[in-house]
Amino acid sequence: MALAMIFADPMKRLLPAAAIFAPLALLPASPVQAEMLKTMPHGTYECALPGDASGAAWETVEDAGFRIARASSYRSPNGRGVYLMKGDVLTFTRGPLKGRQLKRTGTNVLQQIEDDGSLGRMTCVRTAGSH
Repeated sequence: MALAMIFADPMKRLLPAAAIFAPLALLPASPVQAEMLKTMPHGTYECALPGDASGAAWETVEDAGFRIARASSYRSPNGRGVYLMKGDVLTFTRGPLKGRQLKRTGTNVLQQIEDDGSLGRMTCVRTAGSH
């Protein structure tokens, strides 16, 4: 009798399994790739805005400069902090520059990212002789 009940309606046995495994069908076929965290080369970065044809080619922004140190840390004229480098975007996560974002456009070059996500005019360059 018990065997007759089990084999009589196979759909009743499949429903609990389908309820458990159906949400798995919504997951992507391959695992999501995590983006590697990176660091910038250590050294002093001077920041500047483009000048004009009648004067200097670059106008240094003194308070915007910083020095990249070990362990994803930095120093600025106003104190120390920590940064996170994800892909080509550097984000200051603690300290006086917290919230500021820069896009890596070269090995030793960063460009300001504006609040709307567009690239700003300010560029920060690692100075020669920095280690």
